[in-house]
Amino acid sequence: MYLIKKKTKLYQNMFSMWVEVPEIAQTVQPGQFVILMTAKKGERIPLTVADYDREEGLVQIVFQAVGKTTEELSCIQEGEYLYSFIGPLGHKTEIGLFGTVVLVGGGTGIACIHPIARGLKEAGNRVIAIIGARNKELIIMEEELKKVSDELIVTTDDGSYGRKGFVTQALKEKLDRDPSIKKIWAIGPPIMMKVTTNLVKSYPVDIIVSLNTIMVDGTGMCGSCRVTIGNETKFVCTDGPEFDGRLVDWDEFMHRNNRYQKEEKESWQHFKDESKCGCKEG
Repeated sequence: MYLIKKKTKLYQNMFSMWVEVPEIAQTVQPGQFVILMTAKKGERIPLTVADYDREEGLVQIVFQAVGKTTEELSCIQEGEYLYSFIGPLGHKTEIGLFGTVVLVGGGTGIACIHPIARGLKEAGNRVIAIIGARNKELIIMEEELKKVSDELIVTTDDGSYGRKGFVTQALKEKLDRDPSIKKIWAIGPPIMMKVTTNLVKSYPVDIIVSLNTIMVDGTGMCGSCRVTIGNETKFVCTDGPEFDGRLVDWDEFMHRNNRYQKEEKESWQHFKDESKCGCKEG
């Protein structure tokens, strides 16, 4: 059993949890993920680590309640326990001295780029972070990213905060004006990563994406996270979750990522019909 030391409601259906897992906190690296279960008979869900505190033995996860299990997870309160919490899993981010780097985050992907930005900053890079969401309320971890970035640009689709527009518009401006940019990380909704990759193709920079949203089992056993990377079949959980964005077959990835939508919606609705917990109180 794994204690939830702190739970914060970031938005209507978006939550942050700090979980007491000393062994994982000591070894986890930027870009890696964990698998948790809310109950013995629950579903295994992979979540990318948003932060960690090695001294306190804590690992942070950030998630949205967008299905049955994440809704169930949102019901668990501070001081209560998760049934299991396994990790760290996946390959860590390649942290090196590249020069000027850009990290692009959208939605909960903003949380995923935070430890990567910190690692790159500690390695001596000039770090530019670009984060975006539909509106101001969905912008998360702004202060944390400010601390580990040389420059932070915030965009919102509706213009309610920061600059109006998409992260790709801000990124294009940076690429046009700053030839020193050597490498880009983009993490967020699949369509955001695809569009960002297509934009970057006309510039002499590398782009890394995280395909974590397609994972199910998280250990390579189920084969559900098969993706085509440069005409080769890879498993996101064991070969990734980070890949060269230019090599990803984005049409295949997005199709496979959506293949269980009908079943997921039915399971989520059944849970909401049967559950009487105050899930959104946290």
